[in-house]
Amino acid sequence: MLLVDSHCHLDLLDLPQLGGSLEEVMERAASQGVGRMLCVSITLEDFPRVLALANAWEHVYASVGVHPNERDGREPTVADLISIAKAESKVIAIGETGLDYFRGNGDMDWQRERFRRHIAAARETGLPLIIHMRDAAEDTLNILREEGGAGIKGVMHCFTGDLATAQAAIELGFSISFSGILTFNSAADLREVAARIPEEYLLVETDSPYLAPVPHRGKPNHPGHVRQVAECLAGLRGVSLEHIARATTDNFSRLFDVRITA
Repeated sequence: MLLVDSHCHLDLLDLPQLGGSLEEVMERAASQGVGRMLCVSITLEDFPRVLALANAWEHVYASVGVHPNERDGREPTVADLISIAKAESKVIAIGETGLDYFRGNGDMDWQRERFRRHIAAARETGLPLIIHMRDAAEDTLNILREEGGAGIKGVMHCFTGDLATAQAAIELGFSISFSGILTFNSAADLREVAARIPEEYLLVETDSPYLAPVPHRGKPNHPGHVRQVAECLAGLRGVSLEHIARATTDNFSRLFDVRITA
């Protein structure tokens, strides 16, 4: 069995809380069947660390992008994103990008403009977009339609929306990734959505170091915990863990155009 953590932030892990070294984190993940990870960029300043991790570990990939909530660092241009993505073979995605109206306030044009730049870079490179969408589903989907529609692919990471939003994203060619939130007691509605998503669009993730799943909620999260997310998803859909592992690994491989063998 092989699982893929389709979204984590290895560069942000609190290693002392997780055993003291990245090697131990990797060993723990391997013991849970987690054999691939996508380490996601949130600022250009931190990207060199993300890339270094991907280059140091054969089973780790990287993305390049600036998170919608990041305001203090270097603002990415389309040319920045394209040049980095084309120069580095371990970069397999653009993002994390998108819209977040939960934390934002006032005029959000700057966030929408940054999102459009990431979309342009994805369109030029052919790489998938990793989208963060919080309290901004309508604008997120509308901008995707305006900027490329079905010509752009990607993933709605850490999805928490309703079934209609998921179906609209799928119509645009986007996969739906579920995190540890799926296991929370408060997530009954989300579990209903997860049970109904077409299998070929499913992914699982940790978003570690955030959002540790039950029974680890409130503790440091790490890629090994993606197994609990996959177990929950398997139970909701009435299939085996091995089935979900195979499906989500195949989906990751197809979306991000990487060859994965057990």
